[in-house]
Amino acid sequence: MKKLILLFLGMALAAAVTIADAATMVPPGNRNSVQPDIPGASSRRTQATNTTFQAKYRKVYALLQNDAELRGKIRKVAAAYGIDPMHIVGAIVGEHTYNVDAYDRLQTYYVKAISYLSSKLSFAYHGEDISDFIQRPEFKKCAGMDDSYDLWECREQVWNHSFRGKTVGGEDFPNDRFGATFFQPYYAGQTFGLGQLNPLTALQMSDLVHKVSGLPRLDVDDPNAVYKTIMDPDLTLPYVAATIRKSIDAYRGIAGFDISKNPGLTATLYNVGNPEQRAYALKEENEKRRAAGEPEKLPEENYYGWLVNDKLDELKALF
Repeated sequence: MKKLILLFLGMALAAAVTIADAATMVPPGNRNSVQPDIPGASSRRTQATNTTFQAKYRKVYALLQNDAELRGKIRKVAAAYGIDPMHIVGAIVGEHTYNVDAYDRLQTYYVKAISYLSSKLSFAYHGEDISDFIQRPEFKKCAGMDDSYDLWECREQVWNHSFRGKTVGGEDFPNDRFGATFFQPYYAGQTFGLGQLNPLTALQMSDLVHKVSGLPRLDVDDPNAVYKTIMDPDLTLPYVAATIRKSIDAYRGIAGFDISKNPGLTATLYNVGNPEQRAYALKEENEKRRAAGEPEKLPEENYYGWLVNDKLDELKALF
């Protein structure tokens, strides 16, 4: 009898944990019937290169369609991070439709990756290297963090609260993102490679990628290696997958939504960044809605994720 009681209690506890861990599944497809507005900057960038969004989409689609090896790499990396390959495909398609044109061949990305080893890059602002900047006392609270994601997320928040758009010690700092200020040595807004990653995101994901894929950890003091990693498809795909995995985990653990079946949502988060902050904001909004007796709000796709969901059947057919 005692064993039966213990067994029953164990099953009840397991059931309670399962219920507590349950998350609302966000169904596939778009919540918006028409595509949300595309930012003017994206439109101007596309017009400046005498092309269209549709032409850019067809170009990246052709890259995926014509390269079975690339599709194989995407499948393999997706499996390692426990995500559907369409999440990685969505990120790649969105970036190359609304950001920059895809190269015609995957080989071009490898050539570009090698080229970044030939010039000396630095992560700095007005001559102050990022390694020196993060030694300032404002960053002291981040010192005890071991995980690269938590560490760089903390540093980004310190930047936003203590430096962004402010004058500190007589020095004016721009009202701009941490990544755009310190981590883009060529020009602001710059991202690279098949996944159009920025260096700060790569640094955040370094530990997860090291754990899952066994790649060497990135070092902020070696910008050339960071850029090579971003440009080399074999190295960057795990970082794309890790970024998406983080978004899925954040929305499940913080906001209580399972977005793993909706590539348009993960593509949206890949585009806008800061998934944890956005998950907390959605959680707070839904707490207010529930208190007012209103239905909870589901996560919604932006213009970028909307396209991914709209083209999903066509993209799935490639795989």
